[in-house]
Amino acid sequence: MNPDIFADEVVTHALVRDVALPRGAGTLALITLDNGHDHTRPSTFGPRGLTELGEALDAVAAREDIAAVGVTGKPFIFAVGADLKGVPLIGDRADAAAVGRLGHDVFRRLGELRVPSFAYYNGAAMGGGVEIGLHCTYRTVSTGVTAFALPEAFLGLVPGWGGTYLLPRLVGAEKALKVVIDNPLAQNRMLKGPQVRELGIADAIFDSADFLEESLAWTARVLKGEVVVDRPEVDTGKAWDDAVALARWNVDGRLHGAAPSYVKAIDLIAAAKDRTRDEGFAAEDEALADLIMSEELRAGLYAFDLTQKRAKKPAGAPDAALARPVTKVGVVGAGLMASQLALLFARRLEVPVVMTDLDQERLDRGVGHAHAEIGRLLAKGRISPDKANRLTALVTGSLTKDVFADADLVIEAVFEEMSVKRAVFAEVEEHVSAECVLATNTSSLSVTEMAAGLRHPERVVGFHFFNPVAVLPLLEVVRGERTGDEALATAFATGRTLKKSCVLVKDAPAFVVNRVLLRLLAEIVAAVDEGTPIEVAERAAAPLGLPMPPFVLMGLVGPAIALHVKETLHAAFPGRFPLSDNLAKLVASGKPGVYRPDLTLDPEAVEIFAGGDRPSTEEQVLDRALAALADEIRLMLDEEVVAAPEDIDLCMLLGAGWPFHLGGITPYLDRTGISEKVTGRRFRT
Repeated sequence: MNPDIFADEVVTHALVRDVALPRGAGTLALITLDNGHDHTRPSTFGPRGLTELGEALDAVAAREDIAAVGVTGKPFIFAVGADLKGVPLIGDRADAAAVGRLGHDVFRRLGELRVPSFAYYNGAAMGGGVEIGLHCTYRTVSTGVTAFALPEAFLGLVPGWGGTYLLPRLVGAEKALKVVIDNPLAQNRMLKGPQVRELGIADAIFDSADFLEESLAWTARVLKGEVVVDRPEVDTGKAWDDAVALARWNVDGRLHGAAPSYVKAIDLIAAAKDRTRDEGFAAEDEALADLIMSEELRAGLYAFDLTQKRAKKPAGAPDAALARPVTKVGVVGAGLMASQLALLFARRLEVPVVMTDLDQERLDRGVGHAHAEIGRLLAKGRISPDKANRLTALVTGSLTKDVFADADLVIEAVFEEMSVKRAVFAEVEEHVSAECVLATNTSSLSVTEMAAGLRHPERVVGFHFFNPVAVLPLLEVVRGERTGDEALATAFATGRTLKKSCVLVKDAPAFVVNRVLLRLLAEIVAAVDEGTPIEVAERAAAPLGLPMPPFVLMGLVGPAIALHVKETLHAAFPGRFPLSDNLAKLVASGKPGVYRPDLTLDPEAVEIFAGGDRPSTEEQVLDRALAALADEIRLMLDEEVVAAPEDIDLCMLLGAGWPFHLGGITPYLDRTGISEKVTGRRFRT
């Protein structure tokens, strides 16, 4: 392997020390994985780190005086997989295959020692960090582990150091596919310590406070024969095949073949039931080599880098020192969105949150919804009874806005109508302090216009959340023409505390995500208005692998909301966002969309859109839609709606579920040649 590829590797050292096990069980050689940095720089595996680990394992394998070998990590971190910085620089397939072989050659030693090996998952474990433990004889996990995953397919790879072979043979194909396929598909969902134990990946779980001490005591009991680990026999027959078939169906329905990493991962797990370990590892090497050389991986790594780095240092954000503390929050409105916001603020900020509305019935319903959601979190074990009681006490309601007198931030979540929002802010301003930040959750209206007429327009900022609020990580922070740095800094600081990824956007119609999605939807709807069957127009977007087809998305947000945002955009850009008479008729009909609850087309909705005489093919609709997206994004960048193309990519990844394997919308348009064809230049050089 070319050593220059990973020249910047931060080496994870394999530090070996002897531990005298309790109960006279003998000596354990404990290997601690540590890159010399604190938990903010997790340990990863590059070629030099793997080589050092291999040398450590050679040394312990030669010893006759040890009873076992253990592997653990530095505080809060076990290990988070391969060092990915050098991967985009690999230009030779032989080097790509060597990455897989090196990991296998080193990790497999843990399963080939003359003594048992133990993995002690003390903290975050991902990718190769999970896989090194799978090679061990036994595994324990800490209750404090909050991030445990095999996220490779999400990035455009496969678990290539034993994951697709060892995991299904440990816990069965169904559970393995949940970790390797389902969780990455669900926006890279992480497992927590108790789930790792429940799935059977870990043989025991211990409290984080004394995790290593308890793990060593358990190790001694295993070695003494006092504890026998009983693992259910894995069904390698019909259950295995059924789980694989279901995973294939799910991936095809979601991605339509657009992400080869998921398909390869399923193929490897499907074949693992009949392969030897050597055959399984060799197949992983080949799959890894193919994917490392693919465009999908480079795209996935670009997207991952955006969400890990740019999202944490938003471009254009003011000095964080200007942010004011938020000790109480007001929420104007008590609808579903307002209830979600109230609960989010209470959970993350742990400060009083008071909701207001026009009448007691609506107010009680809104507060009740937040309290009911707290009850559901308690029932699922997501929060403790004590935490549930505290949260319930924090979320209250009032019919008068004088309760906002000591609030530091008030957010409105009322009807999406400018006159209503302006009236709300005018009333709120009469009750709050001059320093209180006023935030609007508008999805398309002008923050500048909303602040006009207030005594302190500098305090108004856009705070656009995405539905469902608790799930989608994006927060578009909108700066109006007169928004002050203090209000903006407070918005960013609050967004970070809410665990949202904030992007600064200009006060332009529909901001970023809704403007891009509505341009896409406008072209799809226009094609249907012209006579293209709805099902043909829906299938046109399938190659993009979006979370849902355009008309399904429209049904989720509601045709009335889609029409309202489109009207806002039409008023600003009539040539690019034409109004659809048929969409207006659909809204007037009161139908929730073009689909029935069983996701079959509603014949009456189909009839509403009938009458066009210029149908298009799927390919024509897709070409038209992508050309429109390239055009709109170039205009948005020229208007400086955001600082750079990366911010549009970040917004679409985190707010619209744009697939990671496409690497963001601007690289995709560049890679396919559409940006140059439509705008004359690439978005990114």
